[in-house]
Amino acid sequence: MQTDPLWMRVQDSLDRQGMMRHLGARLLRVEPGLVELSLPYSDKVSQQQDGFHGGAMGALADIAGGYAGLTTAAEGMEVTTAEYKINFLAAFQAGELRATGRVVKAGRRLIVTSAEVVHVAPDGTQSPCAVMQQTLVPVPKTY
Repeated sequence: MQTDPLWMRVQDSLDRQGMMRHLGARLLRVEPGLVELSLPYSDKVSQQQDGFHGGAMGALADIAGGYAGLTTAAEGMEVTTAEYKINFLAAFQAGELRATGRVVKAGRRLIVTSAEVVHVAPDGTQSPCAVMQQTLVPVPKTY
């Protein structure tokens, strides 16, 4: 059980995300300006050819970048995505996806992040899957 306040801030917010709970996303690492998440392969995240769906990859990248940004936001604030751009590099089946979000620049009004998504095969082999750039807006926490 983590007791680090930054970890708890991110985990508490992640726990409120019904879609991420439904898909089975897990928090792996939290540092100032960096968050890593995983998403296991299942029929909940697959597309018609049985690979990870691009929407699942995009959602995981969005969440990783967003939570990296949250680690730099003032107390009492959350973040919301204003936009993101993603490049899909390859499609994969089985294993899991891991997304690492990093803050590029944290300002009072805008936070710019990036995220890398890799596929981790059942044998542990890692392969690039997607890259994303994102703009976040800090907003007051309402819960």
